[in-house]
Amino acid sequence: MAEQQKIHPLVDVEAPPTVPLVPQGSAMSEKGTTSTQQQQHPPLQQPTIPLYPPNNDGYYSCSFCKCICWTISVLVLLLIIIAAIFGILYLVFQPKMPKYSVESLRISDLRLNFDLSLYAKFDVKVTANNPNTKIGIYYKNGGRLSVWYTKTKLCQGSLPKFYQGHQNITKLDVALTGQTQYGNTLMNALQEQQQTGQIPLDLKVDAPVAIKLGKLKLMKVRILGECLLVVDSLTTNNVISIKASNCRFKLKL
Repeated sequence: MAEQQKIHPLVDVEAPPTVPLVPQGSAMSEKGTTSTQQQQHPPLQQPTIPLYPPNNDGYYSCSFCKCICWTISVLVLLLIIIAAIFGILYLVFQPKMPKYSVESLRISDLRLNFDLSLYAKFDVKVTANNPNTKIGIYYKNGGRLSVWYTKTKLCQGSLPKFYQGHQNITKLDVALTGQTQYGNTLMNALQEQQQTGQIPLDLKVDAPVAIKLGKLKLMKVRILGECLLVVDSLTTNNVISIKASNCRFKLKL
């Protein structure tokens, strides 16, 4: 049998290499795109470098805002602490306002001088009541007691300096003296008022005091108050009848 001849295809050495239309390991989709192309991510964008350096105003503004916030927070915290301290002191000591009343009023002298000024001398007996069980009151120098008639001060005197203990009642005898201009007009008004049997007088109190909580002595405050009185007459050297009395007081830091 004759040997069969094997025919080999001729290879063109000079022809360029062919590139497969579909890479190995990929499948062609229906739309004509490969699966590897679908899995590829979009190209990353390179960050742009600004031509000018950033402005520092935003940094300083942010730091200023943080400083303001910290300051406000500290102030609020301090206010809360102070309020808590006052609340605890109030619950422990249960402070009450002292009470005052006018027991008697006597006119020692009330006359016109040669210069037509009005001279007045009153003797007032005042009762001071401290109802607190754990609070003492120091009455300091400089306390004043005065008597007024229609916004005109007739006389005034000094309150004594003393310490008033817990649940203590103290009676004070205060001498008031004063001299007022235009006494002739004022005396005529008082005499006309006396005929009605009801003379309005205003007794004012200004007393600097220091509060003592237990063994702790606090800062000085002022007791301001007034008693609206209605008396029957202004006869000298006689005890005057007080027909009505309305007293009110407050503390001033």
